[in-house]
Amino acid sequence: MQPYGIQSMLKEGHKHLSGLDEAVLKNIDACKQLSAITRTSLGPNGMNKMVINHLDKLFVTNDAATIVNELEVQHPAAKILVLAGKAQQEEIGDGANLTVSFAGELLQNAEELIRMGLHPSEIIIGYNKAINKTIELLDELVEEGSENMNVKDKNEVISRMKSAVASKQFGLEDVLCPLVAEACIQVCPKNPANFNVDNVRVAKLLGGGLLNSTIVRGMVLKSDAVGSIKRIEKAKVAVFVQGVDTSATETKGTVLIHSAEQLENYAKTEEAKVEELIKSVADSGAKVIVSGAAVGEMALHFCERYKLMVLKISSKFELRRFCRTTGAVALLKLSQPNPDDLGHVDSVSVEEIGGVRVTVVRNEDGGNSVSTVVLRGSTDSILDDLERAIDDGVNTYKAMCRDSRIVPGAAATEIELARKLKEFSFKEMGLDQYAIAKFAESFEMVPKTLAENAGLNAMEIISTLYAEHASGNVKVGLNLEKGACEDISGLSIWDLYVTKFFALKYAADAVCTVLRVDQIIMSKPAGGPGKREQPAGMDED
Repeated sequence: MQPYGIQSMLKEGHKHLSGLDEAVLKNIDACKQLSAITRTSLGPNGMNKMVINHLDKLFVTNDAATIVNELEVQHPAAKILVLAGKAQQEEIGDGANLTVSFAGELLQNAEELIRMGLHPSEIIIGYNKAINKTIELLDELVEEGSENMNVKDKNEVISRMKSAVASKQFGLEDVLCPLVAEACIQVCPKNPANFNVDNVRVAKLLGGGLLNSTIVRGMVLKSDAVGSIKRIEKAKVAVFVQGVDTSATETKGTVLIHSAEQLENYAKTEEAKVEELIKSVADSGAKVIVSGAAVGEMALHFCERYKLMVLKISSKFELRRFCRTTGAVALLKLSQPNPDDLGHVDSVSVEEIGGVRVTVVRNEDGGNSVSTVVLRGSTDSILDDLERAIDDGVNTYKAMCRDSRIVPGAAATEIELARKLKEFSFKEMGLDQYAIAKFAESFEMVPKTLAENAGLNAMEIISTLYAEHASGNVKVGLNLEKGACEDISGLSIWDLYVTKFFALKYAADAVCTVLRVDQIIMSKPAGGPGKREQPAGMDED
């Protein structure tokens, strides 16, 4: 029997979903499921999720970017939200949760409008008008005088970083923010716009508690020095990528040896060659040799004799950072370095922190140096989560170097936007006014979620906030510790303008993309044998 309709056109085994019920609402439903996952992790009292990825690695976190990354979302529409969250994470480094949760809320409201009989394109037009108006309104809410901020001023930095760090580690922000702020300010270049996030490193060491965490100006390597020299002050450094070993002698080949003398001479010449190489390095004034690969026994023996400290850094990235910290040039093979190629360190010492031997490389005066936050904590998952909080703090610092404007935090901005957009929707004539009103309503998700996650009565709080804002107190937000609404300028809870701007924009764009889809046509998946289980320890790539 000949298939007819769309079946006759496509290969067999395809799937075809079209129309509102099959495509649009199914897509919206998948996105709502995703946003329901992230939503309960929003804000300081957000709950943690335990995610176990395909390699059996365990994540316990409330960082939406990590959760969404590790979930491996399959549904094509929900993937669009994931991409919006990732884009936010890459652009700003914070606010991925707001993006995904807000997009989910917008879609849920769009579903209600569709069920009322609005066409998706009318909703899209309304949402576009609403997001443009939102961006205008957001500009009006910027705190005056916040655009010309001194990024080297620790207190100002802390006040802006606080909300980003508190949303990951509530209650610890007063300990973490000064650490992050100091580390960032240390490595901030003359032109803050060139701030490089990679220059703030995190070294996680088990044991102790967060209060034992410190900042090292320089690098912390999680390995011991190779030789017996464990400490050196104000020294020059030579970096060799290929390693310090006997195979550095040029010839590689077969040697035919007839007699014992020849064998002895051969061994001696090899020894002499290595000694000559090490001596040439010592003569150049270097006191520390850093090797990117193995360090041979014989070479090590001569390094000891010439009182050279030997470090081994096997990771290429770490080696690159080490060169950046010390200003050294990495040399390919063991040879006498030029004076210009040598780097300088203030001190290199092997210390023991929590039973782990680490090498601390300090460089106080280098302008482009690296600073390291040494984190202490009781378990690996706590350390990982602290690292994410620090990561958010550092990214926030980078964002504030670019644009330091701030808007009131603690849901004050959202309620004000909701109120103003509602007024704006009454002035519109067409059907899209309903969409604008729903867009405004979606902003209530933020205070509502914050309140619910903290175990407060959401409806009561939202109505109080609206009442306060209607009487002209624009900066009234939600104080979660007291469970009441109050002016947040006294509590100094500020959000960065750019974080909000991009989060709302990405969310609105993602939602319009999902609503524009009215048919899903899936080809038959490629044939071949079924997918085998990944052997443990292998990465998918």
